[in-house]
Amino acid sequence: MKDRKAEIEAVGETQGTGEIDLLGFAEIAELLVVHIKRKIDIIDARAGKGVHTIDRLVVVAVETGRYVHDIGCWDNGHPYHGVPPGWAHRLRDLGYRTVSIGKNHFRSTADDNGFDTELLAMHVRFGIGDLFGMLRKDAAVYPGESSGGKPVRGPAIMAEAAGAGETNHTQYDRAITAAACDQIEALTAETAPWALYVSFVAPHFPLIAPQEFYDLYPHDRIAWPLQYAPGTRPTHPVVQAMAKTWNFDDFFDAPKVLRARAGYYGLISFLDHNIGLILQALAAHDPGGETFVVYTSDHGEMLGNKGIWSTSALYEESVGVPLILAGPGIAGGAAMRTPVSHIDVLPTLLDMAGDTAAGYPGRSLLSLSDDPDRAVFSEYHAGGSITGCFMLRLGRWKYHHYVGYEPELFDLENDPTETCDLAGDPAYDAVVRRCDAALRQIVNPEVAAARAFADQAATIAQHGGADAVRRRGHPGEHALDRNLGFD
Repeated sequence: MKDRKAEIEAVGETQGTGEIDLLGFAEIAELLVVHIKRKIDIIDARAGKGVHTIDRLVVVAVETGRYVHDIGCWDNGHPYHGVPPGWAHRLRDLGYRTVSIGKNHFRSTADDNGFDTELLAMHVRFGIGDLFGMLRKDAAVYPGESSGGKPVRGPAIMAEAAGAGETNHTQYDRAITAAACDQIEALTAETAPWALYVSFVAPHFPLIAPQEFYDLYPHDRIAWPLQYAPGTRPTHPVVQAMAKTWNFDDFFDAPKVLRARAGYYGLISFLDHNIGLILQALAAHDPGGETFVVYTSDHGEMLGNKGIWSTSALYEESVGVPLILAGPGIAGGAAMRTPVSHIDVLPTLLDMAGDTAAGYPGRSLLSLSDDPDRAVFSEYHAGGSITGCFMLRLGRWKYHHYVGYEPELFDLENDPTETCDLAGDPAYDAVVRRCDAALRQIVNPEVAAARAFADQAATIAQHGGADAVRRRGHPGEHALDRNLGFD
């Protein structure tokens, strides 16, 4: 092991790269730190070039350096449980103190997740997670009900509650921030190398931001969602089924749309504030700049674009997220042209610690060459998907493969908002074939999709069958209460 002392990773939940350039966040914001002795600069691998596995499953890709189809963590009901070992296990074996703070969404702290200490841990509910999201083939509608004209659960709550205020999520993130600052002080006082993983909830639904951050985004400055008007939205049946399941838009009107978008942007600024406090603590206790910092998010947020709310579509608003590195020997202010993926995080962290990552599909970002045509991949098998959904980014081309359905193809160079699907145009048949061949170098989509459905069917059966799962509902359902939100 090289003489390197510590690492920090931070993850922001649900941060995309929307039209307001805020380095958007979405479901989990993640920050990771690893200690060294040179000046801290920045590499920024922005969304559109950085493409990641979507939903909270990205936490598994970050932790293990493996694709979802390799390890079978298909959805929030098949959570990571310490197998296979991840970067935290490897760093711990190298003598690092490994500490996790905040929302990981693993199975349980009872599992060996690779951390010596897990503080303020939030894992899947009851160690089981979301069974409802496995009811996929019938496009099960996300439960949303009203009583006496008032929303009582599900998407109706999310539309009604969006705006300014405090929730248990914002309170939780403040506690995570305070704990991270305390840990930095304690860890920098030790002689052992250390790695600190900090995972926030913001800007996850509910889209309720503390007043001071919500007020940063007056409604008259907020852009209206793209392709929001009826008749302009995607007509692909898989996308329409997803919009039916995550039917948030059924409960939105124009004022609620603006409140929700302002709430989302305000939560991003709230998260930015919290990360700033952590970096200030790091600078105070590591004035020599001996620490690597990695920032990313698990996925983006459609935020009404294309008529879709939530995080599960394959469009850029959902799959394109930030991946930012700072630390000793990293050139400052550089934006990487090479597409990157969350599977690159594990090799990067091991490289920072002076170790190697043989046998992993990702590559260390510290030594990644300029390769704008590098293929990167994403997949989705969870709530709202009536089939296996796979995405490949290959240079300017963005290819969506839906098992059993027609694909989508977009030219991001000329159509960055993905409004014109080229897959049905014979002029692009060769591009479709090339993208499909590159996808199949990574995964057999039909085999992976069948495995996911089979594993989900077995899990549903273990819990009493589909009717029992429907009665159970989604684990994030709560009565309308500003102290409650979705987990």
